[in-house]
Amino acid sequence: MEPLFFEPVLQERIWGGSKLAAFGYELPSNRTGECWAFSAHPNGPSIVKNGSYKGLSLADLWKDHRELFGHLKGETFPLLTKILDANDDLSVQVHPDDAYAKEHENGELGKTECWYIIDCEEGAELIFGHNAQTKEELVKMIDEGNWDGLLRVVKIKKGDFFYVPSGTVHALCKGTLVLETQQNSDTTYRLYDYNRKDAAGNERGLHLDKSKDVITVPFTPAHLSYEKKQIEDAAITTFVNNEFFSVAKWEIKGQASFKQTNPFLLCSMIEGEGTLCHNGQEYNIKKGDHFLLPADFGPFTLKGEIELIVSHV
Repeated sequence: MEPLFFEPVLQERIWGGSKLAAFGYELPSNRTGECWAFSAHPNGPSIVKNGSYKGLSLADLWKDHRELFGHLKGETFPLLTKILDANDDLSVQVHPDDAYAKEHENGELGKTECWYIIDCEEGAELIFGHNAQTKEELVKMIDEGNWDGLLRVVKIKKGDFFYVPSGTVHALCKGTLVLETQQNSDTTYRLYDYNRKDAAGNERGLHLDKSKDVITVPFTPAHLSYEKKQIEDAAITTFVNNEFFSVAKWEIKGQASFKQTNPFLLCSMIEGEGTLCHNGQEYNIKKGDHFLLPADFGPFTLKGEIELIVSHV
């Protein structure tokens, strides 16, 4: 049993930039918007880069080595982890829930997600929710293009966390670096895109009818009650723990010992460097690394001054 380190998949986006280079990645261009760190989705499968499973994709492991995941049920691996560099405003979007996506998107999962703000520019904002009180008011504001009246804009700072269930109108805005944990889905309905044009001079398509179908009205942000605990030299903050995923931040200054008792743990290093110790083996870990600890991994120790975002189902 060993930790599985994954090679991230880098995706270019119209709104991307070059901040992901700070994680040690070789960028395909200065419009690199997304790092797909843990992905079993066909639009960007991540590959194991160490050990006996080297060269296999996360989807391969889920299909042929379900013991690594505690024999969890399901056709597809449930989560997708990304780091996003919003060098420009993202389009305003909404995602469907599982039932709507299954019916309208060829069996694709719905998409509930969450964001941890790794860093952002001073005064940065994002779009989170809307101001319509009824479905009729929502439709009217969309049809009239009353985006200033409809969209709810909030100020953000480094270290903030946002839970974004399906049906939530949302958009990251310029100057934001985010780690996103989401359901394993690539289904997005674009509501508004600032009338931008791509390199060929074309505006990107919108999905207004489907957006109107799935937007939750009225918008009510979820009440999150963070759970905080100390394990030796580790401060653990659990942001959310529900039927879709559990997401926590681990801050370690020194060392702390743990036991892996979940079907899997997805660990993304967002700061620092250190060591993962397990069964007499030591693995160097640094900012930009993404490693999976499989089921029955057992006891392990983390050493150093490091920050990780850790998720599981």
